[in-house]
Amino acid sequence: MMRFLLAACLIGGTTLAPAQAAFNAADTSVQMFRWRWNDIAQECRNWLGPQGFGAVQVSPPQASSSQGTWWDMYQPVNFTSLDSNMGTEAEFVAMIQTCHKAGVRVYADVVVNHLAGGAGKATDGSTWNAATLSYPAFGTGDFHPPCDIADGDYGSPGDRHKLMFCRLLGLPDLRTEGAAVQGRIRTYLTKLINLGVDGMRFDAAKHIQSTDLEAIMDGISRTSRAGEALWVTQEVIPDGSVRRADYYRIGTLNEFLYTYALRAMFRNESGASLSQVRAIMGTPGNWGGTWGFLPSEKATVFVNNWDTERSGGSLAASNYVAGAINDTQGSKRYDLANIFMLAWPYGSAQLHSGFRFTQVDQGPPAVSPFDTDGRPLINQQWDFIHRWRDLSNMVAFRSVTAGQGGDYFTNGTANQIAFGRGARGFVAINNEYSVWNVTLQTLLPAGTYCNVVHGQLNETGTACTGDSVSVASNGMTSVSIPANGGVSVPAVALHIGQRVSASVDCSSVPVRFRVAAANTVMGQNVYVLGNRAELGNWGPGIGDQLAIEGNSASAPWSRTIRMPPLTVFQYKFMKSGVSTVWESNQSTASGNREAITPACGSALLLDAGNFKF
Repeated sequence: MMRFLLAACLIGGTTLAPAQAAFNAADTSVQMFRWRWNDIAQECRNWLGPQGFGAVQVSPPQASSSQGTWWDMYQPVNFTSLDSNMGTEAEFVAMIQTCHKAGVRVYADVVVNHLAGGAGKATDGSTWNAATLSYPAFGTGDFHPPCDIADGDYGSPGDRHKLMFCRLLGLPDLRTEGAAVQGRIRTYLTKLINLGVDGMRFDAAKHIQSTDLEAIMDGISRTSRAGEALWVTQEVIPDGSVRRADYYRIGTLNEFLYTYALRAMFRNESGASLSQVRAIMGTPGNWGGTWGFLPSEKATVFVNNWDTERSGGSLAASNYVAGAINDTQGSKRYDLANIFMLAWPYGSAQLHSGFRFTQVDQGPPAVSPFDTDGRPLINQQWDFIHRWRDLSNMVAFRSVTAGQGGDYFTNGTANQIAFGRGARGFVAINNEYSVWNVTLQTLLPAGTYCNVVHGQLNETGTACTGDSVSVASNGMTSVSIPANGGVSVPAVALHIGQRVSASVDCSSVPVRFRVAAANTVMGQNVYVLGNRAELGNWGPGIGDQLAIEGNSASAPWSRTIRMPPLTVFQYKFMKSGVSTVWESNQSTASGNREAITPACGSALLLDAGNFKF
């Protein structure tokens, strides 16, 4: 059987390519700010995909200025080249393919309002000179006449023309109403889509006429190569001049009012508090509130991004500049705000994951986010916020509760709130420096639930790795949430996907397959195949692919698959991709390995040791 399958895979000189994985739910994306393409690929495969992230938003991929700052890639030089500060075009494409296989979409940040200032050599080796408007693919007629935007020009509708036609930060402003410029931008965006990009964020969108963006977007495909509607969001920072509704036809908008409101409520600025959230933002079906929030379907929301955590416009986790407020030091405000965002039924949510800095213009770390064995170096130079347990576990909470409204909103003091998400979830947050002991009404079915802020179900589903909360038959639950400022994140989040089994379910048992050292090459994956449907009936697919536990050729690969109890089965490991190789270990006359699943309880570990062929 296996010799026949191998021959079939090699007919015509082709090699086996794993099938496209189904995408994760699109409820939550993560901004991987300044992460390099190879590192994002590894993180998609090992963490973002398995944790259920729907997408990763990457930094601008075009060739740009290279000045060693965090913002240099926001000064484009050459749209025809994708050799950037984050990697080469080939690495960009490989990252997209790897993320897609892991079920993660890729959104690209795009900068088409302006080109780089100054002069020099770009990341792809091309040169430019802003003084003479000399760039690889643009001429002097492709720019607006020089005029500068000052800080005082953001106050009234009368300033609108200047904001759209003058130079943002002194950078040469593209004549985006011109047919030639629009054509070059369309070519760039079309290239990204053809390479597999699933969506894009338009940087500085409010500095471009909405009619220009509409014309550009009308000339490209609004469908990704994966067959989904192209995801589009825009940076339109509210001020006295811009009418945000003008940009609705293009896509969603970054809702900066949400970011500002979270900062005010969690820091208690100007008398704001968490208990005021419904007044400030509005409620499901009646969004807007006293701050004038966008409709939920038009909003992309975030606690912070790379700009706001440096400007002071948001809560901050990675800002260690002297004198700046860091909301992770002596407080859990930053964690709590992200938990609230992922639990509150408004907008499309994005986490932000970047790097720590002690100077405002500081560039990204030169070192990899991973050690030599592929282990993440969390909270060192790269912050890995997307791997913080309390936030990563909330990704599933948002997916499980999608489509549900908010109910039983309760507040203790001004900074203690709780609310339900129908019969699917419930959350309580304590932003006070005192314990909150309270009994709350939920719509959850009776049972014991893992508090996903602190842990989750074990492999058998019979207990929690952290604390648990009981819900009575009438939906009531009593909780004691610690004070803010301690070691523990002071919140409770429950959802029906993390309900402890009332009795041990032995209808299936976990079987963990592992190869200690596979010795793969780039482009090769490891599979486990066998004579059961759970193992593909000897037909490899993405469901049988193991996950690498590092980034070296000798790194282990593993996967846990649930199978019926007390079942004898045969299996074998295979490497496939660049070339296809079956292992030669033999435990039966047929040359296959053989095992029997346990009756119940702990997972069966089948460790093959080193791959032999």
